[in-house]
Amino acid sequence: MGSLTLKAFQTPLLAAFNLELAAGECITLTGPSGCGKSLLLRAIADLDAQHQGEAFVDQIPRQSLTGSEWRRRVGLLPAESAWWAERISDHLPRQDPSLLQSLGLPPESESWSVSRLSSGEKQRFGLTRLLLNRPKVLLLDEPTANLDQTNRERVEALIESWRKTQNSAVIWVTHDPAQQQRVAHRHLQIVQGNLQETTWN
Repeated sequence: MGSLTLKAFQTPLLAAFNLELAAGECITLTGPSGCGKSLLLRAIADLDAQHQGEAFVDQIPRQSLTGSEWRRRVGLLPAESAWWAERISDHLPRQDPSLLQSLGLPPESESWSVSRLSSGEKQRFGLTRLLLNRPKVLLLDEPTANLDQTNRERVEALIESWRKTQNSAVIWVTHDPAQQQRVAHRHLQIVQGNLQETTWN
């Protein structure tokens, strides 16, 4: 399971707020460019020092875990993943051909070099790397932004399956209103430095 609780949580761009995200629940997050969406995800993953407040996964406080332990539980997929080695296989903690196949990537793709990948392939490998760590909470920063319709559908289906089978909470940044309605139970928006819940149109 993977519930997420934030109490009096704030960043330099976002006023303090409280948020309860149940295990298996997906919320989408939108807001204008530069409003702090990516910064918020980094703060929840404890990758940015300029945040305040309390965070809990399954009622376990962030302070009781090391940084690496927290980030194994709270997995962030940034808009652009970092790659520190030339071969894809060097970035994957283990092999899972079925996971690659579900994202439309052939088994031999693990031996590919990072330099040959398109932006969309990098996004899919970034998601593969994240899920192989089996996080309890997923923080997704526009995970389908560079994908065509077929691969967008693959990613949406995989994340939905993961959310249901692993009972993981998901925060999903997207600017696509249709995608918001497809994937989310609730929708949050950053408006003038405040986090607000909105209803479907």
